Amino acid sequence: MPDASNDRTLTATTRPGLSQPAARTRPLALPQAPHWLLLGISLAAVVVILGLTVAHVPGVSTTELGVDQGLSLHHIALLTAVAVALNLLFGPVAGLLAIAAIAAFLLLVRRAPVSALAFGLVAASGWVASEFFKLLVARQRPDAALLFDPLAPESGTDSFPSGHATFAVTLAFAVFFLARGTRWAKFVAVSGVVVVALVAWSRLYIGVHYPSDVAGSLLAGTAAVVLLAGLWNRFVPLALGKASCRHFMHSPR
Repeated sequence: MPDASNDRTLTATTRPGLSQPAARTRPLALPQAPHWLLLGISLAAVVVILGLTVAHVPGVSTTELGVDQGLSLHHIALLTAVAVALNLLFGPVAGLLAIAAIAAFLLLVRRAPVSALAFGLVAASGWVASEFFKLLVARQRPDAALLFDPLAPESGTDSFPSGHATFAVTLAFAVFFLARGTRWAKFVAVSGVVVVALVAWSRLYIGVHYPSDVAGSLLAGTAAVVLLAGLWNRFVPLALGKASCRHFMHSPR
């Protein structure tokens, strides 16, 4: 996610009457899906339909609970340690610290404020999306009393989708956007898929979500990134262009 000022492919044009060329740059653009608005809204609609279906159709939650119960019966120390660590690392506190640390690195070390902003927005969009869908669906979490070994009992109507898994999806996208165009892009993409799968598994292993919750998280996170990228590309370049123009007009010459 290099800022335009650091993009070596950009060109400079000379304005009439100026002795120095004025850099004409294109602001940072995020990867954008074709028909992004329709795609993003469609994905969000699928999330809502899926959530309302699994939350209110009788027998669905009972059937899905069997997956959590099966995992709860076969807890292993090493897997439990991994699941608990992921529960902590992808929670709100650790997640916010991770976003802040990476954004600070981009801002202060790489001197790429636009990239820092884009990274922070993409990564944090998972929390916003998950909270939005949780309010709409209001699905009860799995009953910890029905699990053989509940590791982190939680209650409430915020089961669908999983906030941890949705955040993992958007964080994976955000890191990949940073790495795209570099030799690390493929490694980051594969690693992101693996991490998302592990976080999704951990939510079931711990027993705080149903399988459809984590499936909905994949769709919710993708919808958030698709819509955010489209909105970013639609409005941010225009805003940055105007800011750059004002800076040029008021700079000493």
